[in-house]
Amino acid sequence: MLEWIGAACFMVLMAMLWPVVKCIGAESHSTLLLPRRESKRSAERCDSKLEGQGESDALALICKPSALANYLLKHCMSFCKSLSIPKWNWRMSSSLQTVFGALWPFDCPVHFIRDHLQLSDDGLVALDWAVVGAAHHKRRRTSSNSTSPVLLIIPNSFGKITRNVLKLCEAALSHGYLPVIFNRRSQNGTPLCTVKLQQFGDPTDLREAVRYIRYRQPAGQIYAVSESTGSGLLLSYLGECGSSSYVTAAACLSPVFRCQSWFESGSTWPFHWALVLYQKICLSRYKTVLGELVHTDSLFSSCSLKAMEEALFCHSGLKGTTEGAGSWEAYWERNDPLRDIDEVAIPVLCVCSQDDPIRGEPQATVPLELFESNPHFFLLLTAHGGHCGFSTSDEGPIVWSHQAVLEFFRATTDFFAAEERSKLAARRRGLSGAGKTFRHRSVSTCKRLPVCSHNIHAIYNWQRSYTR
Repeated sequence: MLEWIGAACFMVLMAMLWPVVKCIGAESHSTLLLPRRESKRSAERCDSKLEGQGESDALALICKPSALANYLLKHCMSFCKSLSIPKWNWRMSSSLQTVFGALWPFDCPVHFIRDHLQLSDDGLVALDWAVVGAAHHKRRRTSSNSTSPVLLIIPNSFGKITRNVLKLCEAALSHGYLPVIFNRRSQNGTPLCTVKLQQFGDPTDLREAVRYIRYRQPAGQIYAVSESTGSGLLLSYLGECGSSSYVTAAACLSPVFRCQSWFESGSTWPFHWALVLYQKICLSRYKTVLGELVHTDSLFSSCSLKAMEEALFCHSGLKGTTEGAGSWEAYWERNDPLRDIDEVAIPVLCVCSQDDPIRGEPQATVPLELFESNPHFFLLLTAHGGHCGFSTSDEGPIVWSHQAVLEFFRATTDFFAAEERSKLAARRRGLSGAGKTFRHRSVSTCKRLPVCSHNIHAIYNWQRSYTR
C-alpha cells in the first residue's frame, strides 16, 4: 500500500513538472553520444540498421571491435532495435521511467524459496530462488541435478527489490533459467547476526554465495545480472576473481561506474532524498546493535548518502574498533568497483540511457574509454529509458533491457561453444597452434586467496540448519 501511495504522489508531481522538465532536457538529450575512434566501426554497423529512426530512438553499441562484437550484432536483435517512444508519451520522462521501474506495483506470478546461507564469520546472507507456482510450494527446494543455467541477480545496494527485478525473474524463468536473488546482510528481511554490514564494493560475501550456488547447481552455468548501484558489487567481484569467477557472462542494468563521485555529488534531489530516507528506515531496525559500532546520532542525522556511508564505514563514525577504519579516500581505494577492472575475464554488457537521472550526465559518469579499449566490455547506450526503466509503448511481456541481456547471454554462450568446436577441430587436424580466439577461461578457484581458507564442506554443512 505504501508503494502505491508513493508512486501515485510522485506521478502527480512529475505530471505537473513534466512540461518544464521536457523543455530543460530537450537540448541536453537531443543527440546521441558518439563512440570514439576505436569503437566507431561497431557503432556504425548497429546504427546502419536503424535508418528512418529519429534521434529520440537512437541506440548504439560501443565496444572494441572484435569477433565477439560482430557476432553479437548479428545475433542480438535487441541491439539493433531502438526504444520506440512517441514524443507525447510519459515514457519520454526519465523520472517517470525510473519511478515506474522501481516503485510501480507489479502482480508478479513468481514466488521465492529462501535459503539463509551462513558465512565463514557467522554472518547471514539470503538467496531467494524464483519459482513459478503457489505459495504452498515455498518449501520445495531447487534440484542440484538440474542442468538449467542459473541467473544470479544482484539488486541495488540499498536492498530494494524493484519491479524491474521481479520482471527480470519472470523473464528468466520463461527462458529456462533458475533465477536467484542475492540479499546482503540485514537487507530484505535477512537477519543481522553479526555487528557488521557489507561495504559497498566488498565481494567477500558474494564470493561465498557463488561457491554455494556452484555446489548446489554443479551442472548449470552461472550468469549474473546487477541493477543500479548493485553493479558496484558485481564488478568488484569479477575484478577480484578474474578468470576464476565461476560466471560465464554478466550484465549491468543502469550501473553507477564512478561511485565515489556519485556519493559525493549525489543524484537529483528528489531521488537523493528518497534514497537517504529509505536507507535510514532500513537501518533503524538495527539502531541498538549498530550503536556498538557507530555513532548512531551522526548516522541518523545525516542528510546525504556520503555522510551515511562515512558514518557506517569510515573513521569518523567508528567507536572503539579498527575494522573499516580509514579516511574517505582510503575507503574508496578498497571499494571502488573499477579498481581491478582490467582483471575481468568474461564478457560484460552494460545497458545505460543518456537521460539517467540517478547516474547523471553520461559525459562525466560513463567511462567510454573502458568500452573502447577492453574487449570484454560492451556498452548498449540508449537516448531514453531513465534509470532501470527502458519501458516502451509497444512493450511485450519482456522489458527491452531484459530481452537484450538474455540475448547477450545466449549469443556469448553460442559464440564460445563455436570457438571450442573450432579449436577441437583444429587439434584434430594438427593445427591447434593456428589462429587467435577470444580468450575465455573457467577454472575452479579464485585467483586471490579467500578470507577463509577452510574446506568448503567444513564451512557449509548443508545437512544442518544453516538454510531453510
